[in-house]
Amino acid sequence: MTTNGLSAQDLFEFSFLSDPQLSPDGKWVVFVKRVINEKEKYQSNLFLLHVDSKETTQFTQGNFSDVQPRWSSDGQYIFFTSNRSGKQQIWKIAFGGEASQVTTFKRGASQPVLSSVGNKLIVTVPLTASDDLEDKEAKKEKTEEKLKPYITTNLVYKSDAKGFSDETFDHLVLIDLETGTPSLLTNGQYDHHSPAFSNDGLHVAYSANRSEDPEQTFFSDIYQLDLTTNDTEKLTSSDKRFYTPNYSPDGAKLSLLGDDLDYKGATLTRVWSLDLATKALSCLTSEWDVECHDVAINDMGTGAASAGAVWSKTNDALFFLASELGSTSLYQVTLDKNITKVVGGKRQVYAFSTDKNQDRFVYAVSQSAAIPGDLFVSTLSGDDEQRLTTVNEHLLETKTLSAPEDFRFKANDGTELQGWIMKPVGFQEGETYPLVLEIHGGPHAMYSHAFMHEFQVLAGKGYGVLYMNPRGSHGYGQQFVDAVRGDYGGIDYDDVMVAVDYALENYDWIDVSRLGVTGGSYGGFMTNWIVGHTNKFKAAVTQRSISNWLSFYGVSDIGYFFTEWEHKTTVMEDPEELWRISPLRYVKGVQTPLLILHSENDYRCPIEQAEQLYIALKQQKKPTRFVRFPESNHELSRSGDPGLRIIRLNEITDWFDQYLK
Repeated sequence: MTTNGLSAQDLFEFSFLSDPQLSPDGKWVVFVKRVINEKEKYQSNLFLLHVDSKETTQFTQGNFSDVQPRWSSDGQYIFFTSNRSGKQQIWKIAFGGEASQVTTFKRGASQPVLSSVGNKLIVTVPLTASDDLEDKEAKKEKTEEKLKPYITTNLVYKSDAKGFSDETFDHLVLIDLETGTPSLLTNGQYDHHSPAFSNDGLHVAYSANRSEDPEQTFFSDIYQLDLTTNDTEKLTSSDKRFYTPNYSPDGAKLSLLGDDLDYKGATLTRVWSLDLATKALSCLTSEWDVECHDVAINDMGTGAASAGAVWSKTNDALFFLASELGSTSLYQVTLDKNITKVVGGKRQVYAFSTDKNQDRFVYAVSQSAAIPGDLFVSTLSGDDEQRLTTVNEHLLETKTLSAPEDFRFKANDGTELQGWIMKPVGFQEGETYPLVLEIHGGPHAMYSHAFMHEFQVLAGKGYGVLYMNPRGSHGYGQQFVDAVRGDYGGIDYDDVMVAVDYALENYDWIDVSRLGVTGGSYGGFMTNWIVGHTNKFKAAVTQRSISNWLSFYGVSDIGYFFTEWEHKTTVMEDPEELWRISPLRYVKGVQTPLLILHSENDYRCPIEQAEQLYIALKQQKKPTRFVRFPESNHELSRSGDPGLRIIRLNEITDWFDQYLK
């Protein structure tokens, strides 16, 4: 056993697991395993695991992105989304067979959903108003294209995920698997999401905002389509945000996740039941002050579509993920609102699946210093848990990791707060060490008991790491997550600084003269705010940050509503207030050396936010450095180009090495 910690370069050695799907008979799990190949690019393939023997075999091959695996109802085929033909299309593969292409749509297809009876498949297809569904994937001859301007009349014309809008909308297409015939189920200039088949295969439920102005209304309704008559019925009343419908086995109800937007973007997600006969809605977690969704942060690429709330086979209970006190766990709620924890512990359960008879669950777990991402199985009661995979053991057994210690402390107003501290790798009693404060984005997210490669890299470089959930974070109830709205730079700043003071008082190995701070997105805003309001830190790194709320309003893909939701005002109503809470206003007081990291194609917090900050610091001859990452967006640190992720981590540690060692 060596004593070296994880390095930035070790990112290349990790396997990233996501989207486990248990076969209908409960004997097999198909899952996505993503690695970084010899060309330093991501490669995702499907793997099959036999639950009882724990034997794993690679199911799809090649340098592709094979994702979103789903079993056919008889367990004979796996349908999945792949770019192996050039575009994302739906493919299928049988045990022992070759993969064959199912869809050939011009703009691709994704998110396969299979009927539990018959040979029916629903896929999501991007279509423009003029697209013909029969227009097969065209192989255009390469011709020299002339430059054209981008023209729009839309309010929402760009997104961080997709860039500038191509005027397409997500539509649902039904495919008859016996004939291969596609049928368009939805229409209009609206996006349609989360389709679900009823158990008899005769109805489809989905979510959509089909209002007159979807760009400025934020609800999402549930619709039901009768496949026999082609009649569509709207089931909800355009006053809430609903998604991921699931039919009960008896077809009488739908489960939903959703909220009423009472607290705008800070509103807790709850579990709902919708009676299809009466249209009566029941919020099953209304008395439970917990976010019914996985909002835990990790940087191990664990993202996959939510399964929503999954019905028990007895029609009287639902299984779902919820985030509380730094953990994401699997819970059950009955129709009479009795909530129990099925699978818990100090960890993040980030995906789950069950077999047809619900004899067992398979779920994916990330856990602090031990598990970047692995699969587990247990019975429906949560008993008899077994670990199925150890995909990163080959790497971790050669490394010394720092185990985070979580602690509770009191805010200035007496509210209990939660934080974590990690000792540097190679820690020795009696020695003192520099400490780096990490601040999460959102702000409505949650640091948790999940594994964080970035934190381990800092610990491996000899830094202590402090992180916590200030007001605005999920995990501690509705009032806690809402408290930051209208008070950025106030109660949240106090909470973060109290955490630093608590650490200094209780951990004598921290060198008070060698403190660093970093964060991304909202955490970048808070880093900028901190260095403009205190000289406590000797070095800072701001990432994908916000420096100017006035300009953010017009350049961010969410600025037009986020500013009002989070600050309770707008540029037109109170520009002075937005300027008051803009870190750029306080740049004259910045003494802390500040490294600025930003992605060129970040449309969530556009790079002009970094440019303004950098020029203001540079003109005043303040110590700063500006690193711009090409062809990258807001997700660089979690799913960006692997080579650039390594450079990013090295820039952070090099900056802290320069000023804190």
